[in-house]
Amino acid sequence: MNELTHFNRAGEARMVDVGAKPETERVAQAQGCIRMQPETLRLIEHGGHAKGDVLGIARIAAIMGAKRTAELVPLCHPLALTKVECHFEIQQAATRAGHDPSAASWTEAGAKAAVICRASVATRGRTGVEMEALCAVQIALLTIYDMCKAVDRGMIIDQVRLLEKRGGRSGHWTSTA
Repeated sequence: MNELTHFNRAGEARMVDVGAKPETERVAQAQGCIRMQPETLRLIEHGGHAKGDVLGIARIAAIMGAKRTAELVPLCHPLALTKVECHFEIQQAATRAGHDPSAASWTEAGAKAAVICRASVATRGRTGVEMEALCAVQIALLTIYDMCKAVDRGMIIDQVRLLEKRGGRSGHWTSTA
C-alpha cells in the first residue's frame, strides 16, 4: 500500500510538490446517487418543480463545483480543466408486491426513486482530476437536494465514488465495485 502523500515526515499537512512530474492527459469519472420519494422524482422529471429545471441547474452546479474544487478541498491543487461533463440517469420507483411507493415510509416500502449522477473531468497536467470529478458529483447532488428539499427533506445522497481514473504515473485504474 502507498503512503499518505499529504503529510511530511513529521506528520504535518502539506501540499504535494508536483513540479517535477510530467504533464499528461488525465481523466476521472465519478458517480453518486440521490434517493427520493417517487413524487419528488416526478416533479423533477416532468419539469413541475416551482424552481425550474432541476437537472439543468444541477449540471451547471457540477461544472462549477469541479472548477472550484481547490477552494473547497484544502490540499488540492488548482487545475486548468479541459472538460467537465455531467449526466443524469433517472431511476424510477420500483415496488415490492403489496407496497405503495407513495407511502410515508417509502424507504421501507421498497421505493427506489433516484437520480444517478455521473461526472467526467479532464485536464492536461501534473496531477489527477479525481477530486474534481468527485466534487462535481457531490455538488450536483447537493443542488438537487437544495432545490427539492421543500417537498422532500428525507432525500438520501449516497454511493458517491470514483469509477475510473486515467493518466499520470499510476496509469489507469477502474473501480471493481
